Amino acid sequence: MQAAFHRLKLCALGLFCACATAAAQTPDASRFPTKPIRLIVPFPPGGSNDILGRFLAQKMSDRLGQQTIVDNRAGADGIIGTELAARAPADGHTLVIVSTSYTMNPAIHKLPYDPVKSLAPISLIASGGNVIAVHPSLPIKTVKELIAVAKAKPGQLRYASSGIGGFNHFGGELFNTMAGVKLVHVPYKGGGPAMLDVMSGQVEMTFCTLIQALPHMRSGKLKALGVGSARRSPLLPEVPTIAETLPGYARDGSHSLLAPAGTPRPVLVTLSKEVARILDLPEVKERLKNFDFVPAPTTPEEHDRIIRADIATFSGVVSLAGLRPR
Repeated sequence: MQAAFHRLKLCALGLFCACATAAAQTPDASRFPTKPIRLIVPFPPGGSNDILGRFLAQKMSDRLGQQTIVDNRAGADGIIGTELAARAPADGHTLVIVSTSYTMNPAIHKLPYDPVKSLAPISLIASGGNVIAVHPSLPIKTVKELIAVAKAKPGQLRYASSGIGGFNHFGGELFNTMAGVKLVHVPYKGGGPAMLDVMSGQVEMTFCTLIQALPHMRSGKLKALGVGSARRSPLLPEVPTIAETLPGYARDGSHSLLAPAGTPRPVLVTLSKEVARILDLPEVKERLKNFDFVPAPTTPEEHDRIIRADIATFSGVVSLAGLRPR
């Protein structure tokens, strides 16, 4: 009897210690963050993820009382940096900003992480239009002219992208399918390097976000043929939508914030609420408006539903465009 009682006490003590250890390792959301936050941008500097990520990091630093440090980890259309985030400690101090390519990649890549289970959704940040941007020397002014030249010279016009399976790759291949043309895909390691080669004339065009292309269009280094959203952009009112020539072509891009799976829900909720408060600041709304981006904060649960739905949608686009998984 005494031996049994002794074993019972040892079990109780072990259970108490385990609970105490778990409690000690569980971040207190009321004290979060307790150290600087690392915001992984899984693309090189200069792309839309990087531009938006740095702007968000500055505001997070101001509001959270801890510095938010941007860490560019480019490669494989965002997969390398995203995997790094998925393997980070799940305490809310490592985050990753992803674009629409996050939900496109599963349709065309064998991923080293599960896009639904390996990372925890925090919030959408913003959504915005995209544009066909070409080098000014290209003697084409409209989408209709682009289609005509591409049909007359199949395989001679090229478009740059941030990588295989990314947002601008899908945009280009969807354009090929709907227009019945063959623009040649030239993948890069990110939107920044792709944009540089289009501006230098090494590649004729790119399908990219307005947030990335607009400054170069205003300086005359790029020329817009058509915007890829369902409506004309108020920032480029004279530029038609691609859908005015190709009815049904409409692809908006989005950016969102994720954390490693297992991050405590109170921390996710705290971050989600802070993102919403930041996006509600007048200066933030104005800054996003200047890039034709619309604030789109969500709860973690809403964000999760959107991710699952988008993964299913883009798997369908792969079938439509005839892209082959890698």
